[in-house]
Amino acid sequence: MRITRLDVHHLSPRYSVLVVHTDDDSVFGLGEACLEGKARVVQAAITDFEPLLLGQDPRQVEKLWNDMYRTTFYPSGSVLASAISAIDQALWDITGKHHGVPVHELLGGRVRDRVRAYRHVNVGDHGDAEVARDQDHIDELVAVARVAVSQGYTMIKTALPGPARGLESAAFVDFQARRFAALREAVGPGVDIAIDFHGRVGPALAKVLIRAIEPWSPMFVEEPCLPENVDAMVDVARSTTVPIATGERLFTRWGFRDVLSKGAAAVLQPDLAHCGGISEGRKIATMAEMHYAQLAPHNPLGAVNLAASIQLDLVTPNFLCQEQIHLGEGVITHPFEVVDGYIEAPTAPGLGVELDPAVLASDWDGSWTLPSWRDPVDGSLLPW
Repeated sequence: MRITRLDVHHLSPRYSVLVVHTDDDSVFGLGEACLEGKARVVQAAITDFEPLLLGQDPRQVEKLWNDMYRTTFYPSGSVLASAISAIDQALWDITGKHHGVPVHELLGGRVRDRVRAYRHVNVGDHGDAEVARDQDHIDELVAVARVAVSQGYTMIKTALPGPARGLESAAFVDFQARRFAALREAVGPGVDIAIDFHGRVGPALAKVLIRAIEPWSPMFVEEPCLPENVDAMVDVARSTTVPIATGERLFTRWGFRDVLSKGAAAVLQPDLAHCGGISEGRKIATMAEMHYAQLAPHNPLGAVNLAASIQLDLVTPNFLCQEQIHLGEGVITHPFEVVDGYIEAPTAPGLGVELDPAVLASDWDGSWTLPSWRDPVDGSLLPW
């Protein structure tokens, strides 16, 4: 079997799928070809890898991964790692289809029969730096949380609403504490609540906020500060008993090494569309297991990345939970279902999903831009 063509299809509002074709017309592979707001750049990087891939056996996944990673000379950052991730997912999909088994069987077989998924609970971001501290926001948030629980979810995740400065006022801290307390009261102690700071505040304020919400037992705090400075995150982690999570903006096993060795996080969140694909996700998961850290793959993307993530979740002993915002309507023919907070193990070959014809028919060019915020007082850019 040989690789003959690589095509990327963009599907509005912001999903991009790579199709790797082979000389066996009945066998092709799917991968999530995305970097939020930069899908066309990833597409160009995939095209740039074609000389290394065309004519090669797609089942030589590890060889081709190393060829792509090592022949660039420079370590892969967000763009190249995302291109490699999409290709890697597609190669595993092809290999599973060739052998007639799900990818998780190729990875050694599953250690669980279903995957715990969680639902995002937010009601829109406020557009000003002060953040509206009104009861209406909290009431709306609580209503969304109760719907999630009624749907069977046993875990939810919220985020700091709207932009924030590196340091904030006492009123800001009080609002975040009241907001989280209301969530806990609404869902009770039997539902896990995680919160994503999204790198929106500095380490000093992160410690203050974590202390403020700690009485209501957050499952973990995600990206309490931007991830570039591992030592700063170590300082945050050592200041609290609340588990710290990070990883969506880290790439390859080398990007996670210091986070683990320095004890910066108890939960790792590699994104299989960015970190290097299924191959690299497996290695990161094993590194995490060695450091007694849990795996909670990041995925605010499409159903192909969710499918790839589920295959890894099924074989990972230290798996914790799976992020999802889109179960595949309009992208795959049989969207995933969350029942009582879990997704059952797929049994179809490869990634276990088939592409909806709408993806191939789409003429969207992939031009999607990430949102950004500016401080209304001085006009400075605030982290999204």
